[in-house]
Amino acid sequence: MAELIFYCGTMDSGKSTLALQTAHNHRSRGRKGLLFTNLDRAGYGQISSRLGLQADAIEIEPEMDLHKLVVDKLSIGERVDFVVADEAQFYKAENIEQLAKIVDGLSIDVFAFGILTDFRTKLFPGSARLVELADRVLTLQVEALCWCGQRATHNARVLNGEMVVEGEQVVVGDVGSSNSITYEVLCRRHHMRKVTSRSSGSAQFDPLPFAKEIND
Repeated sequence: MAELIFYCGTMDSGKSTLALQTAHNHRSRGRKGLLFTNLDRAGYGQISSRLGLQADAIEIEPEMDLHKLVVDKLSIGERVDFVVADEAQFYKAENIEQLAKIVDGLSIDVFAFGILTDFRTKLFPGSARLVELADRVLTLQVEALCWCGQRATHNARVLNGEMVVEGEQVVVGDVGSSNSITYEVLCRRHHMRKVTSRSSGSAQFDPLPFAKEIND
């Protein structure tokens, strides 16, 4: 039986890395699939990982019907054995329902990846609908860490160095970028107290030892 599986975690927990690995594993066994994304930090129509991995994907447009897109491809003889949907938190609730329809009506596995809650600790609409409809909801086992060393459970938005809890839900940024709006993962205690690594006086963790080689 085909399934709709939702893999969720905070920023820095390896969601996009796993999305790309999932696609690779299926394709290496001769399966054909579609990759969807929305508002990836690498730009339009891209799935990117902070480890340096990247792949082309179909960008979700506002009025796109994902179920119809798959049906159209099947009708002209293309194979679609699986679907990978990254940045699923940014999808509309209707898009999630279309993914469920792909599973139930076309017997195609759908693997969705996304963040559960925004910087205000509120569920994203896409993630909320996935929790409601998915056959399985799996928390990623790679744990992001707060600056204090505890498991990070919340995503914080930082504006010009200060954590904010008001504003538009979707503003694309990245962890540790040089833009005025950045994001940082925190444990619940420090998120509720609005204590970031900068305001605490703690230095950010050093990058992984192989990160420089990947980015060079």
